[in-house]
Amino acid sequence: MKKIDIAIVDDHPLIQKGLHDMFRYLDRFNLIAGYNDGASLLEGLKQRQPHILLLDIHLPDHSGETLARIISKSYPSIGIIALTNLDNVYYIRSMFKAGVQGYVLKTASEEVIIEAIEKVYAGEQFLEAKLKELVLQATLSEGGNQRQPHLLLTKREQEVLQMIASNMTSKEIAETLFLSKRTIDHHRNNLLLKLDVKNTAALIAKAIKLGLAHT
Repeated sequence: MKKIDIAIVDDHPLIQKGLHDMFRYLDRFNLIAGYNDGASLLEGLKQRQPHILLLDIHLPDHSGETLARIISKSYPSIGIIALTNLDNVYYIRSMFKAGVQGYVLKTASEEVIIEAIEKVYAGEQFLEAKLKELVLQATLSEGGNQRQPHLLLTKREQEVLQMIASNMTSKEIAETLFLSKRTIDHHRNNLLLKLDVKNTAALIAKAIKLGLAHT
């Protein structure tokens, strides 16, 4: 039986070590590379491409969505599985739209991760059961929420949105709320996804139009 070549990109050493230890005892799989950021991943892919890439969504230099778009276009034979802590329907949808074939939580069992790899390798899509239920519930409730988008935003996201509309930078917002800049950037990305816009200018314009923020 042909082995499945796997590469991992994740900036957390413990995650990489855990996956390395798991694959070491599974004859079906061959872990060929581990990367800490998007730049090293893209450089490594020029030399050797895996059958399956396990891709973290939040990396120091690139978003998982950006990397998925680049890789799915440049290396269409690679099956991409998002491996993340984010059980958020907006990330699930955006990652599949960007080109991943699977979406699995880092808390998933070894059996679920193996199933995801084998299904994506076979050309299928994979979303673990509890995430399918999450997407289903979101889909069923969307009719009302589309008319009331504030129901999709957390209290913190509404707070950050107003500060963005006031032309505060992520650094300034972080200092005001006593949070890290990375946390604010995470909220900013969530807001872009939830309001279905591509940049800050469009985010502010839509937020004002919907009455979610004011200048």
